[in-house]
Amino acid sequence: IPNSNPLSSQPSKKKSKTLDWQEQRKIERERKQLEEDQQTLAKIDAPIPQSNIGFKLLKQMGYTPGSALGKEGSGRVEPVGLDIRRSRAGIGREDPLKEMRKREEIEFERKKKNEEALMAEFGSWQKSQWRSRRVVVNYKKAKAALDQLENKEVVVPKKNEEEEEGGQDEEEEEEVTEEDLQDIVMKLRDEYQYCPYCGFQYESMEALLSSCPGTNEDDH
Repeated sequence: IPNSNPLSSQPSKKKSKTLDWQEQRKIERERKQLEEDQQTLAKIDAPIPQSNIGFKLLKQMGYTPGSALGKEGSGRVEPVGLDIRRSRAGIGREDPLKEMRKREEIEFERKKKNEEALMAEFGSWQKSQWRSRRVVVNYKKAKAALDQLENKEVVVPKKNEEEEEGGQDEEEEEEVTEEDLQDIVMKLRDEYQYCPYCGFQYESMEALLSSCPGTNEDDH
């Protein structure tokens, strides 16, 4: 009884080795067949030399190299193509290996397009999130400047001052639209000749229009 386990395990090991050997033989046979097919197709693609007997017979009957066959030249120009088939698939059906490769290529292209679409969508979402945060930051900056100007206190904020955009929770941030930001920017410009993006109050509207690049952050 103690020796029954080793004996029972031997056939499975032998069987696995046999399967591995058969698989390797199959792969090697397919590789050789592929090499033979490539060599055969390479020979077929080569043009028939003029020393060929068939070529000489065609030329004696009036054939001109490169022209179509037939009395009126309406026949074939190139020889009938050859398709090597190693499988037992019926006539008219593509080789199973070619069908599998074509399906794999189609699946690969589909996955690639899906990944590109997801990356583009993610990039657009990131850009939208960044722009929303910038709108809130610029609105708060402009609102603070307006409050101080209305109290007759002109304060010139530093343009390169570091802004802590992510310091507050999203729940605490007030909802601000680009229209809200544009309204307050235009009020600062029209009433106080002040541009929050330049961080400067101009002496006159003429000076503001001539020196300020524009009415939004992208212009600056």
